[in-house]
Amino acid sequence: MMVAPFSLPNSRGENVSFPSQRQSLVCFVKEDCPTCREVMPVLAALYSSFSGSMDVHIIGQTEEGNGVLEEEFQPPFALLNDATLKVSFATDIDTVPTLFWSDEQGQPKQTLIGFVRDEWQALAAELAQTAGAQPELQWDSLPEWRPGCGSLSVDPLIAERLRAESENSPLRARRIDIGSADDEVEFMFDQGFSDGLPLVPPTPERVMRMLAGTRRDAQEVLAVMPPNMGEVTVEKVAINAVMAGCKPEYMPVINTVVQAICTDEYNIHGVMATTMGASPVIVVNGPIREQIGMNMKLGALGQGNRANATIGRAVRLLIRNMGGAKPGGTERSTLGNPMKFTMCFAEWEERNPWGPLHVERGFQAQDSVVTIFTMTSGPALIVDQDSRTAAGLAGTMGLCLEAAFNPKAHYGTDCLLVVVPEHVDTLLGDGYTKADLRRRIQEVTARPIRELLPDDVSGTGFPARVAAGMKDEDLDRKLPKFKSEEDIHIVVAGSEAGKFSGAFHGWATGEIGSISVSRKIDEL
Repeated sequence: MMVAPFSLPNSRGENVSFPSQRQSLVCFVKEDCPTCREVMPVLAALYSSFSGSMDVHIIGQTEEGNGVLEEEFQPPFALLNDATLKVSFATDIDTVPTLFWSDEQGQPKQTLIGFVRDEWQALAAELAQTAGAQPELQWDSLPEWRPGCGSLSVDPLIAERLRAESENSPLRARRIDIGSADDEVEFMFDQGFSDGLPLVPPTPERVMRMLAGTRRDAQEVLAVMPPNMGEVTVEKVAINAVMAGCKPEYMPVINTVVQAICTDEYNIHGVMATTMGASPVIVVNGPIREQIGMNMKLGALGQGNRANATIGRAVRLLIRNMGGAKPGGTERSTLGNPMKFTMCFAEWEERNPWGPLHVERGFQAQDSVVTIFTMTSGPALIVDQDSRTAAGLAGTMGLCLEAAFNPKAHYGTDCLLVVVPEHVDTLLGDGYTKADLRRRIQEVTARPIRELLPDDVSGTGFPARVAAGMKDEDLDRKLPKFKSEEDIHIVVAGSEAGKFSGAFHGWATGEIGSISVSRKIDEL
Protein backbone atom coordinates (compact mmCIF):
# COMPACT_ATOMS: atom_id res chain seq x y z
CA MET A 1 0.00 0.00 0.00
CA MET A 2 1.54 3.30 -1.09
CA VAL A 3 0.41 6.88 -1.59
CA ALA A 4 -0.59 7.55 -5.19
CA PRO A 5 1.30 10.47 -6.79
CA PHE A 6 -0.73 13.65 -6.54
CA SER A 7 -0.86 17.39 -7.02
CA LEU A 8 -3.50 18.88 -4.72
CA PRO A 9 -4.42 22.43 -3.71
CA ASN A 10 -4.26 23.46 -0.09
CA SER A 11 -6.47 25.92 1.76
CA ARG A 12 -4.04 28.74 0.93
CA GLY A 13 -4.53 28.22 -2.80
CA GLU A 14 -1.11 26.57 -3.30
CA ASN A 15 -0.59 23.37 -5.28
CA VAL A 16 1.37 20.69 -3.42
CA SER A 17 2.87 17.64 -5.15
CA PHE A 18 3.98 14.20 -4.02
CA PRO A 19 6.59 12.68 -4.26
CA SER A 20 9.11 15.51 -4.12
CA GLN A 21 12.54 13.89 -3.62
CA ARG A 22 12.17 14.21 0.16
CA GLN A 23 10.90 11.80 2.76
CA SER A 24 7.26 12.38 3.53
CA LEU A 25 4.58 11.91 6.13
CA VAL A 26 1.13 11.77 4.51
CA CYS A 27 -2.03 11.40 6.55
CA PHE A 28 -5.66 11.13 5.26
CA VAL A 29 -8.41 12.52 7.51
CA LYS A 30 -12.05 13.66 7.39
CA GLU A 31 -13.79 16.12 9.67
CA ASP A 32 -16.60 13.93 11.01
CA CYS A 33 -14.30 11.10 12.15
CA PRO A 34 -13.76 11.23 15.96
CA THR A 35 -10.38 9.51 15.66
CA CYS A 36 -9.20 12.03 13.05
CA ARG A 37 -10.16 14.82 15.42
CA GLU A 38 -8.29 13.02 18.23
CA VAL A 39 -5.06 12.93 16.22
CA MET A 40 -5.18 16.53 14.92
CA PRO A 41 -2.97 17.78 17.81
CA VAL A 42 -0.61 14.85 17.18
CA LEU A 43 -0.37 15.76 13.49
CA ALA A 44 0.27 19.39 14.44
CA ALA A 45 3.16 18.32 16.71
CA LEU A 46 4.63 16.03 14.01
CA TYR A 47 4.44 18.87 11.49
CA SER A 48 6.12 21.34 13.84
CA SER A 49 8.95 18.92 14.61
CA PHE A 50 9.63 17.35 11.21
CA SER A 51 8.46 19.68 8.41
CA GLY A 52 11.92 21.20 8.18
CA SER A 53 13.52 17.88 7.26
CA MET A 54 10.70 16.18 5.36
CA ASP A 55 7.35 16.90 3.74
CA VAL A 56 4.32 16.59 5.98
CA HIS A 57 0.99 16.48 4.10
CA ILE A 58 -2.41 16.25 5.78
CA ILE A 59 -5.13 15.43 3.22
CA GLY A 60 -8.79 16.17 3.97
CA GLN A 61 -11.56 14.42 2.06
CA THR A 62 -14.08 17.29 1.95
CA GLU A 63 -13.44 20.94 1.21
CA GLU A 64 -15.93 22.22 3.77
CA GLY A 65 -14.64 19.74 6.35
CA ASN A 66 -11.10 21.02 5.90
CA GLY A 67 -12.32 24.47 6.84
CA VAL A 68 -14.03 23.09 9.92
CA LEU A 69 -10.87 21.31 11.11
CA GLU A 70 -8.63 24.32 10.45
CA GLU A 71 -11.00 26.70 12.23
CA GLU A 72 -11.39 24.43 15.26
CA PHE A 73 -7.80 23.20 15.73
CA GLN A 74 -5.78 26.05 14.18
CA PRO A 75 -3.04 23.64 12.95
CA PRO A 76 0.31 24.96 11.71
CA PHE A 77 -0.29 23.30 8.33
CA ALA A 78 -2.80 23.94 5.55
CA LEU A 79 -4.90 20.89 4.74
CA LEU A 80 -4.78 19.54 1.19
CA ASN A 81 -8.11 19.23 -0.60
CA ASP A 82 -9.06 15.78 -1.92
CA ALA A 83 -12.78 16.57 -2.26
CA THR A 84 -12.89 14.62 -5.53
CA LEU A 85 -11.55 11.61 -3.55
CA LYS A 86 -9.42 10.57 -6.51
CA VAL A 87 -6.20 10.44 -4.47
CA SER A 88 -7.92 8.59 -1.62
CA PHE A 89 -9.31 6.07 -4.09
CA ALA A 90 -6.06 5.62 -5.99
CA THR A 91 -4.22 5.10 -2.69
CA ASP A 92 -6.85 2.53 -1.68
CA ILE A 93 -7.67 4.27 1.60
CA ASP A 94 -10.14 2.14 3.54
CA THR A 95 -9.92 3.82 6.95
CA VAL A 96 -9.17 7.32 8.18
CA PRO A 97 -6.88 8.32 9.67
CA THR A 98 -4.21 6.46 7.70
CA LEU A 99 -0.62 7.72 8.11
CA PHE A 100 2.19 6.92 5.63
CA TRP A 101 5.93 7.38 6.07
CA SER A 102 7.49 7.32 2.59
CA ASP A 103 11.03 7.61 1.24
CA GLU A 104 12.32 10.17 -1.27
CA GLN A 105 10.82 8.25 -4.19
CA GLY A 106 7.44 7.87 -2.54
CA GLN A 107 7.93 4.23 -1.60
CA PRO A 108 6.29 3.31 1.73
CA LYS A 109 8.48 2.73 4.75
CA GLN A 110 5.64 2.37 7.28
CA THR A 111 1.82 2.60 7.30
CA LEU A 112 -0.35 3.20 10.37
CA ILE A 113 -4.14 2.69 10.14
CA GLY A 114 -6.42 4.19 12.74
CA PHE A 115 -4.71 5.23 15.98
CA VAL A 116 -2.66 2.91 18.15
CA ARG A 117 -0.72 5.07 20.62
CA ASP A 118 2.34 2.85 20.88
CA GLU A 119 2.71 2.64 17.08
CA TRP A 120 2.43 6.42 16.57
CA GLN A 121 4.82 7.09 19.48
CA ALA A 122 7.38 4.61 18.13
CA LEU A 123 7.21 6.19 14.67
CA ALA A 124 7.68 9.67 16.18
CA ALA A 125 10.73 8.45 18.12
CA GLU A 126 12.28 6.90 14.99
CA LEU A 127 11.76 10.10 12.99
CA ALA A 128 13.23 12.17 15.84
CA GLN A 129 16.54 10.27 15.59
CA THR A 130 17.07 11.58 12.03
CA ALA A 131 15.37 14.97 12.36
CA GLY A 132 17.01 15.89 15.65
CA ALA A 133 13.72 17.15 17.06
CA GLN A 134 11.34 15.54 19.50
CA PRO A 135 7.60 16.25 19.22
CA GLU A 136 6.22 17.93 22.31
CA LEU A 137 3.41 15.56 23.14
CA GLN A 138 1.98 14.10 26.34
CA TRP A 139 1.53 10.60 24.94
CA ASP A 140 0.05 9.27 28.20
CA SER A 141 -2.87 11.69 27.83
CA LEU A 142 -3.85 10.09 24.50
CA PRO A 143 -6.07 6.99 24.25
CA GLU A 144 -4.33 3.66 23.79
CA TRP A 145 -6.39 2.79 20.72
CA ARG A 146 -9.02 4.22 18.39
CA PRO A 147 -10.31 2.29 15.35
CA GLY A 148 -10.80 5.11 12.88
CA CYS A 149 -13.71 5.55 10.40
CA GLY A 150 -14.51 4.45 6.88
CA SER A 151 -12.98 6.54 4.13
CA LEU A 152 -15.45 8.43 1.92
CA SER A 153 -13.77 6.82 -1.07
CA VAL A 154 -15.23 3.42 -0.10
CA ASP A 155 -18.79 4.71 0.30
CA PRO A 156 -20.87 2.42 -2.00
CA LEU A 157 -22.57 5.41 -3.61
CA ILE A 158 -19.21 7.01 -4.43
CA ALA A 159 -16.82 4.11 -4.97
CA GLU A 160 -18.42 2.90 -8.18
CA ARG A 161 -18.14 6.33 -9.76
CA LEU A 162 -14.50 6.58 -8.67
CA ARG A 163 -13.79 3.12 -10.02
CA ALA A 164 -15.39 4.00 -13.35
CA GLU A 165 -13.37 7.21 -13.55
CA SER A 166 -10.12 5.42 -12.68
CA GLU A 167 -10.79 2.80 -15.36
CA ASN A 168 -11.97 5.46 -17.83
CA SER A 169 -15.34 3.72 -17.93
CA PRO A 170 -18.26 5.66 -19.44
CA LEU A 171 -20.60 4.25 -16.78
CA ARG A 172 -20.98 6.55 -13.79
CA ALA A 173 -24.62 6.06 -12.81
CA ARG A 174 -25.37 4.52 -9.44
CA ARG A 175 -25.48 0.74 -9.67
CA ILE A 176 -28.40 -1.02 -8.02
CA ASP A 177 -27.75 -4.57 -6.85
CA ILE A 178 -30.72 -6.82 -6.15
CA GLY A 179 -30.94 -10.17 -4.42
CA SER A 180 -30.20 -13.31 -6.40
CA ALA A 181 -33.76 -14.52 -5.83
CA ASP A 182 -35.36 -11.23 -6.84
CA ASP A 183 -37.01 -10.77 -10.23
CA GLU A 184 -35.42 -7.85 -12.13
CA VAL A 185 -38.60 -6.94 -13.98
CA GLU A 186 -40.72 -6.96 -10.85
CA PHE A 187 -38.04 -4.95 -9.04
CA MET A 188 -38.19 -2.21 -11.69
CA PHE A 189 -41.97 -2.12 -11.40
CA ASP A 190 -41.65 -1.75 -7.63
CA GLN A 191 -39.12 1.08 -7.95
CA GLY A 192 -41.43 3.08 -10.21
CA PHE A 193 -39.13 3.07 -13.24
CA SER A 194 -41.77 1.65 -15.58
CA ASP A 195 -44.52 3.22 -17.66
CA GLY A 196 -46.70 0.24 -16.78
CA LEU A 197 -45.16 -2.21 -19.22
CA PRO A 198 -42.20 -4.55 -18.52
CA LEU A 199 -38.71 -3.06 -18.93
CA VAL A 200 -35.46 -4.56 -20.17
CA PRO A 201 -32.99 -4.64 -17.22
CA PRO A 202 -30.24 -2.05 -17.95
CA THR A 203 -27.21 -4.18 -17.11
CA PRO A 204 -23.75 -2.61 -17.59
CA GLU A 205 -23.18 -4.78 -20.64
CA ARG A 206 -26.41 -3.62 -22.28
CA VAL A 207 -25.75 0.03 -21.46
CA MET A 208 -22.22 -0.21 -22.89
CA ARG A 209 -23.62 -1.69 -26.11
CA MET A 210 -26.19 1.11 -26.27
CA LEU A 211 -23.50 3.77 -25.85
CA ALA A 212 -21.69 2.33 -28.86
CA GLY A 213 -24.51 3.82 -30.97
CA THR A 214 -23.46 7.43 -30.32
CA ARG A 215 -20.30 9.46 -30.80
CA ARG A 216 -21.10 11.65 -27.82
CA ASP A 217 -19.25 11.33 -24.51
CA ALA A 218 -21.27 9.32 -22.02
CA GLN A 219 -21.09 12.08 -19.41
CA GLU A 220 -22.09 14.91 -21.74
CA VAL A 221 -25.12 16.71 -20.32
CA LEU A 222 -27.64 16.98 -23.15
CA ALA A 223 -30.28 18.93 -21.25
CA VAL A 224 -31.84 19.69 -17.89
CA MET A 225 -35.25 17.99 -17.73
CA PRO A 226 -38.15 19.72 -15.91
CA PRO A 227 -39.85 19.54 -13.52
CA ASN A 228 -37.21 17.80 -11.38
CA MET A 229 -34.46 19.56 -13.34
CA GLY A 230 -32.55 16.30 -13.70
CA GLU A 231 -29.34 16.46 -15.73
CA VAL A 232 -29.84 14.17 -18.70
CA THR A 233 -26.46 12.74 -19.65
CA VAL A 234 -25.90 10.51 -22.65
CA GLU A 235 -25.39 7.64 -20.20
CA LYS A 236 -28.84 8.25 -18.69
CA VAL A 237 -30.33 8.29 -22.18
CA ALA A 238 -28.65 4.95 -22.87
CA ILE A 239 -30.01 3.44 -19.65
CA ASN A 240 -33.59 4.41 -20.50
CA ALA A 241 -33.11 3.35 -24.12
CA VAL A 242 -32.11 -0.11 -22.90
CA MET A 243 -35.17 -0.28 -20.67
CA ALA A 244 -37.38 0.75 -23.61
CA GLY A 245 -35.98 -1.98 -25.87
CA CYS A 246 -34.04 0.23 -28.30
CA LYS A 247 -31.13 -0.68 -30.56
CA PRO A 248 -27.85 1.28 -30.25
CA GLU A 249 -28.34 2.90 -33.66
CA TYR A 250 -31.41 4.73 -32.32
CA MET A 251 -29.30 6.77 -29.88
CA PRO A 252 -28.67 9.83 -32.13
CA VAL A 253 -32.43 10.23 -32.63
CA ILE A 254 -33.21 9.97 -28.91
CA ASN A 255 -30.38 12.32 -27.95
CA THR A 256 -31.70 14.95 -30.35
CA VAL A 257 -35.31 14.58 -29.22
CA VAL A 258 -34.21 15.09 -25.59
CA GLN A 259 -32.50 18.34 -26.53
CA ALA A 260 -35.57 19.51 -28.47
CA ILE A 261 -38.19 18.82 -25.80
CA CYS A 262 -36.15 20.52 -23.07
CA THR A 263 -36.25 23.88 -24.84
CA ASP A 264 -38.34 26.72 -23.46
CA GLU A 265 -40.34 26.76 -26.70
CA TYR A 266 -41.46 23.17 -26.34
CA ASN A 267 -42.24 23.47 -22.60
CA ILE A 268 -42.17 19.80 -21.63
CA HIS A 269 -43.20 20.56 -18.04
CA GLY A 270 -46.41 22.23 -19.20
CA VAL A 271 -47.05 19.47 -21.72
CA MET A 272 -46.88 16.75 -19.07
CA ALA A 273 -48.58 18.68 -16.26
CA THR A 274 -51.76 19.72 -18.10
CA THR A 275 -54.96 17.91 -17.16
CA MET A 276 -55.83 17.84 -20.87
CA GLY A 277 -53.57 14.85 -21.50
CA ALA A 278 -51.07 16.31 -23.95
CA SER A 279 -48.12 14.22 -25.11
CA PRO A 280 -45.10 14.52 -27.43
CA VAL A 281 -45.52 13.24 -31.00
CA ILE A 282 -42.20 12.67 -32.79
CA VAL A 283 -41.82 12.84 -36.59
CA VAL A 284 -38.49 11.78 -38.11
CA ASN A 285 -37.23 12.94 -41.51
CA GLY A 286 -34.12 12.38 -43.61
CA PRO A 287 -31.78 9.46 -44.33
CA ILE A 288 -31.84 8.22 -40.72
CA ARG A 289 -35.32 6.80 -41.37
CA GLU A 290 -34.01 4.08 -43.66
CA GLN A 291 -30.75 3.63 -41.78
CA ILE A 292 -32.48 2.51 -38.58
CA GLY A 293 -35.47 0.83 -40.20
CA MET A 294 -38.29 3.17 -39.23
CA ASN A 295 -41.80 2.58 -40.50
CA MET A 296 -43.40 5.28 -42.63
CA LYS A 297 -45.74 3.08 -44.66
CA LEU A 298 -48.36 0.47 -43.69
CA GLY A 299 -49.26 0.83 -40.01
CA ALA A 300 -46.81 3.71 -39.50
CA LEU A 301 -48.76 5.09 -36.54
CA GLY A 302 -49.37 1.74 -34.90
CA GLN A 303 -47.58 -1.24 -33.45
CA GLY A 304 -45.13 -3.62 -35.06
CA ASN A 305 -42.01 -1.53 -35.75
CA ARG A 306 -39.27 -1.62 -33.15
CA ALA A 307 -37.68 1.73 -34.00
CA ASN A 308 -40.95 3.66 -34.00
CA ALA A 309 -42.22 2.07 -30.80
CA THR A 310 -39.05 2.08 -28.69
CA ILE A 311 -37.71 5.52 -29.62
CA GLY A 312 -40.95 7.10 -28.50
CA ARG A 313 -41.01 4.95 -25.39
CA ALA A 314 -37.40 5.79 -24.46
CA VAL A 315 -38.20 9.49 -24.63
CA ARG A 316 -41.28 8.96 -22.50
CA LEU A 317 -39.26 6.99 -19.90
CA LEU A 318 -36.68 9.78 -19.76
CA ILE A 319 -39.42 12.33 -19.13
CA ARG A 320 -40.63 10.08 -16.32
CA ASN A 321 -37.36 8.97 -14.74
CA MET A 322 -35.20 12.05 -15.28
CA GLY A 323 -37.84 14.78 -15.34
CA GLY A 324 -40.05 13.22 -12.69
CA ALA A 325 -43.30 13.51 -14.66
CA LYS A 326 -45.28 10.63 -13.16
CA PRO A 327 -49.06 10.20 -13.04
CA GLY A 328 -50.38 11.43 -9.72
CA GLY A 329 -47.32 13.62 -9.21
CA THR A 330 -46.65 16.49 -11.58
CA GLU A 331 -48.36 14.63 -14.42
CA ARG A 332 -52.03 15.43 -13.93
CA SER A 333 -53.80 14.15 -17.05
CA THR A 334 -57.49 13.66 -16.26
CA LEU A 335 -57.97 10.62 -18.51
CA GLY A 336 -54.45 9.90 -19.66
CA ASN A 337 -53.50 9.25 -23.25
CA PRO A 338 -52.23 6.15 -25.10
CA MET A 339 -49.63 8.37 -26.78
CA LYS A 340 -48.00 8.73 -23.37
CA PHE A 341 -46.59 5.24 -23.92
CA THR A 342 -45.11 6.17 -27.30
CA MET A 343 -45.82 8.03 -30.52
CA CYS A 344 -43.04 8.24 -33.04
CA PHE A 345 -43.05 7.67 -36.79
CA ALA A 346 -41.21 8.63 -39.96
CA GLU A 347 -42.58 10.64 -42.86
CA TRP A 348 -42.76 8.91 -46.23
CA GLU A 349 -40.94 11.72 -47.97
CA GLU A 350 -40.70 9.93 -51.30
CA ARG A 351 -44.50 9.85 -51.47
CA ASN A 352 -44.84 13.53 -50.58
CA PRO A 353 -45.13 15.60 -53.78
CA TRP A 354 -44.99 18.91 -51.89
CA GLY A 355 -41.68 18.42 -50.12
CA PRO A 356 -41.11 16.83 -46.70
CA LEU A 357 -41.73 18.43 -43.34
CA HIS A 358 -38.09 19.19 -42.51
CA VAL A 359 -37.45 20.92 -45.83
CA GLU A 360 -40.57 23.02 -45.32
CA ARG A 361 -39.06 24.02 -41.96
CA GLY A 362 -35.80 25.20 -43.51
CA PHE A 363 -33.52 22.16 -43.44
CA GLN A 364 -31.75 20.50 -46.33
CA ALA A 365 -33.26 17.39 -47.90
CA GLN A 366 -30.20 15.32 -46.93
CA ASP A 367 -30.43 16.38 -43.27
CA SER A 368 -31.82 13.98 -40.69
CA VAL A 369 -34.25 15.92 -38.49
CA VAL A 370 -36.64 15.27 -35.62
CA THR A 371 -39.76 17.39 -35.14
CA ILE A 372 -41.69 17.21 -31.90
CA PHE A 373 -45.33 18.28 -31.72
CA THR A 374 -47.63 18.40 -28.70
CA MET A 375 -50.92 16.62 -29.29
CA THR A 376 -53.83 15.73 -27.02
CA SER A 377 -55.53 13.07 -29.12
CA GLY A 378 -55.14 11.07 -32.28
CA PRO A 379 -54.80 9.81 -34.77
CA ALA A 380 -58.49 10.56 -35.40
CA LEU A 381 -59.49 8.79 -38.60
CA ILE A 382 -60.54 10.91 -41.59
CA VAL A 383 -62.69 8.65 -43.73
CA ASP A 384 -63.28 9.76 -47.30
CA GLN A 385 -63.47 7.02 -49.91
CA ASP A 386 -65.80 8.93 -52.21
CA SER A 387 -64.37 12.36 -53.02
CA ARG A 388 -62.88 12.56 -56.49
CA THR A 389 -61.85 16.21 -56.33
CA ALA A 390 -59.22 17.88 -54.25
CA ALA A 391 -61.70 20.46 -53.01
CA GLY A 392 -64.10 17.77 -51.83
CA LEU A 393 -61.43 15.76 -50.07
CA ALA A 394 -59.85 18.83 -48.48
CA GLY A 395 -63.34 19.85 -47.37
CA THR A 396 -63.78 16.49 -45.62
CA MET A 397 -60.47 16.96 -43.86
CA GLY A 398 -61.53 20.39 -42.70
CA LEU A 399 -64.87 19.18 -41.33
CA CYS A 400 -63.12 16.38 -39.43
CA LEU A 401 -60.53 18.80 -38.02
CA GLU A 402 -63.27 21.10 -36.82
CA ALA A 403 -64.02 18.55 -34.10
CA ALA A 404 -60.65 19.26 -32.39
CA PHE A 405 -61.42 20.23 -28.77
CA ASN A 406 -64.99 21.09 -29.74
CA PRO A 407 -66.57 22.14 -33.08
CA LYS A 408 -67.20 25.57 -31.58
CA ALA A 409 -63.66 25.94 -30.26
CA HIS A 410 -61.99 28.02 -32.97
CA TYR A 411 -58.53 29.58 -32.68
CA GLY A 412 -57.89 27.22 -29.77
CA THR A 413 -55.28 24.77 -31.02
CA ASP A 414 -53.21 23.40 -33.89
CA CYS A 415 -53.17 20.00 -35.60
CA LEU A 416 -50.95 17.46 -37.30
CA LEU A 417 -52.55 16.13 -40.49
CA VAL A 418 -51.19 12.80 -41.73
CA VAL A 419 -52.21 12.41 -45.38
CA VAL A 420 -52.15 8.88 -46.81
CA PRO A 421 -50.89 8.18 -50.37
CA GLU A 422 -54.31 7.58 -51.96
CA HIS A 423 -55.52 10.91 -50.62
CA VAL A 424 -52.29 12.52 -51.83
CA ASP A 425 -53.10 11.31 -55.33
CA THR A 426 -56.59 12.82 -55.21
CA LEU A 427 -55.23 16.16 -54.05
CA LEU A 428 -52.44 16.08 -56.60
CA GLY A 429 -54.91 15.30 -59.38
CA ASP A 430 -56.22 18.85 -59.14
CA GLY A 431 -52.79 20.34 -58.57
CA TYR A 432 -53.31 21.04 -54.87
CA THR A 433 -50.32 22.28 -52.90
CA LYS A 434 -49.94 22.28 -49.13
CA ALA A 435 -50.98 25.92 -49.19
CA ASP A 436 -54.14 25.02 -51.14
CA LEU A 437 -54.99 22.27 -48.66
CA ARG A 438 -54.53 24.58 -45.69
CA ARG A 439 -56.56 27.32 -47.36
CA ARG A 440 -59.43 24.94 -48.12
CA ILE A 441 -59.48 23.65 -44.51
CA GLN A 442 -59.74 27.19 -43.24
CA GLU A 443 -62.43 27.99 -45.79
CA VAL A 444 -64.78 25.10 -44.96
CA THR A 445 -64.38 25.55 -41.20
CA ALA A 446 -65.04 29.31 -41.18
CA ARG A 447 -68.16 30.07 -39.10
CA PRO A 448 -69.81 33.36 -38.08
CA ILE A 449 -68.96 34.18 -34.50
CA ARG A 450 -72.67 34.12 -33.61
CA GLU A 451 -72.77 30.41 -34.57
CA LEU A 452 -69.89 29.71 -32.22
CA LEU A 453 -71.59 31.17 -29.15
CA PRO A 454 -72.67 28.89 -26.28
CA ASP A 455 -76.31 27.84 -26.54
CA ASP A 456 -78.74 25.15 -25.41
CA VAL A 457 -77.01 22.58 -27.61
CA SER A 458 -73.53 23.26 -26.24
CA GLY A 459 -72.50 25.42 -23.34
CA THR A 460 -69.00 25.97 -24.73
CA GLY A 461 -67.73 28.07 -27.60
CA PHE A 462 -66.76 31.67 -28.30
CA PRO A 463 -66.65 33.53 -24.94
CA ALA A 464 -70.07 35.07 -24.32
CA ARG A 465 -68.54 37.90 -22.26
CA VAL A 466 -66.53 38.98 -25.30
CA ALA A 467 -69.47 38.65 -27.68
CA ALA A 468 -71.66 40.77 -25.39
CA GLY A 469 -69.77 43.88 -26.40
CA MET A 470 -69.67 43.14 -30.14
CA LYS A 471 -71.77 44.71 -32.88
CA ASP A 472 -73.91 42.66 -35.30
CA GLU A 473 -71.39 43.05 -38.10
CA ASP A 474 -68.69 41.74 -35.78
CA LEU A 475 -70.81 38.73 -34.84
CA ASP A 476 -71.25 38.00 -38.53
CA ARG A 477 -67.50 37.88 -39.05
CA LYS A 478 -66.33 34.37 -39.87
CA LEU A 479 -63.60 32.66 -37.89
CA PRO A 480 -61.82 29.64 -39.43
CA LYS A 481 -60.91 26.73 -37.16
CA PHE A 482 -57.27 27.68 -36.82
CA LYS A 483 -55.86 31.07 -35.98
CA SER A 484 -53.21 30.67 -38.67
CA GLU A 485 -52.68 28.36 -41.61
CA GLU A 486 -49.28 27.66 -40.03
CA ASP A 487 -51.16 25.82 -37.27
CA ILE A 488 -52.02 23.09 -39.78
CA HIS A 489 -48.96 20.81 -39.94
CA ILE A 490 -48.94 18.32 -42.82
CA VAL A 491 -46.95 15.11 -43.36
CA VAL A 492 -47.39 12.03 -45.54
CA ALA A 493 -47.38 8.45 -44.21
CA GLY A 494 -49.32 5.21 -44.51
CA SER A 495 -49.75 2.42 -47.02
CA GLU A 496 -50.60 2.76 -50.70
CA ALA A 497 -54.03 1.22 -50.12
CA GLY A 498 -56.74 2.89 -48.10
CA LYS A 499 -58.36 6.33 -48.16
CA PHE A 500 -58.08 6.90 -44.42
CA SER A 501 -55.92 9.84 -43.41
CA GLY A 502 -55.35 10.77 -39.77
CA ALA A 503 -55.37 13.87 -37.62
CA PHE A 504 -53.73 14.62 -34.30
CA HIS A 505 -55.43 17.34 -32.29
CA GLY A 506 -53.09 19.78 -30.58
CA TRP A 507 -52.85 21.52 -27.25
CA ALA A 508 -52.47 25.20 -26.36
CA THR A 509 -50.30 26.89 -28.96
CA GLY A 510 -47.71 29.63 -28.80
CA GLU A 511 -46.05 31.00 -25.69
CA ILE A 512 -48.95 30.03 -23.42
CA GLY A 513 -48.58 26.38 -24.40
CA SER A 514 -46.14 24.50 -26.59
CA ILE A 515 -44.40 25.39 -29.84
CA SER A 516 -43.34 22.52 -32.09
CA VAL A 517 -39.56 22.19 -32.37
CA SER A 518 -37.45 20.77 -35.22
CA ARG A 519 -33.82 19.86 -34.63
CA LYS A 520 -31.15 18.42 -36.91
CA ILE A 521 -29.46 15.19 -35.80
CA ASP A 522 -25.92 16.54 -36.03
CA GLU A 523 -23.94 13.61 -34.59
CA LEU A 524 -24.35 11.48 -37.72
